[in-house]
Amino acid sequence: MKKIKIAIFGAAGRMGQRLIALSHADQDLEIVAALEAPNHPKLNQDAGDIAGIGKIDVPLTADIPSNVQVDVLIDFSSPAATESLIKLCLDKKIPLVYATTGATSEQIQKLTEASKLIPLLMSPSMSMTVCLTMKLAQMAAQALRDKDADVEILERHHRFKVDSPSGTALKFGKIIADEMGIDQFSFGREGKVGARPHNEIGYHAIRIGDNPGEHSILFGLLGETMELTVRATNRDAYASGAIQAAHFLANKPIGLYGMDDVLHL
Repeated sequence: MKKIKIAIFGAAGRMGQRLIALSHADQDLEIVAALEAPNHPKLNQDAGDIAGIGKIDVPLTADIPSNVQVDVLIDFSSPAATESLIKLCLDKKIPLVYATTGATSEQIQKLTEASKLIPLLMSPSMSMTVCLTMKLAQMAAQALRDKDADVEILERHHRFKVDSPSGTALKFGKIIADEMGIDQFSFGREGKVGARPHNEIGYHAIRIGDNPGEHSILFGLLGETMELTVRATNRDAYASGAIQAAHFLANKPIGLYGMDDVLHL
């Protein structure tokens, strides 16, 4: 079977390095480009060496070489690179798996517009179990609508994470709010804030150590509480999900996709 030729944007970052390692081990994939910012200090070094797996004969570059064909590009970089990334994929007609977190609403809109011209998959989390938990949270919200339930969302991430609450936590909240008709949101509480408003979702963000990601969604009624918790034990959960998304997106028609499509939800 013909291998899927993939490029990785943000290849020298923490997630990029794991994508290099796991993609190289996947017999159905071939890494053909490893991309970073034009001023990155490790440009021209072998991407495999950077990832700690030994040489793979793919140098770290700022652009895709003109003689290289790419079937799908995985982006795990930063929101600052989103506009240039979209331009790259549109110019070369490359399907894009957008796995970067913290994008602005304007950037999300630009990505959505780009999906009218190329196959594009984006999700607030590449974790397959997170996406399954979102489905469970939606089912719970449907069942508990108008049942006097309070909803709180607690998320934990590593000290280096720059956005808060996480995009995944906000996505959980949107799913639940849409199902339950909730239109008020609280981000932490301090002081004498009074009784909890009923029509509200509370978000709480913890930043600690090297925690790769943990989300708990609580549905509280008088006398009982249900808690849905999903946690990653290392970053490979997100890299593996992004690789599954790349497998899915290769050869797909133009359109906007999500992890729900990858998992057939």
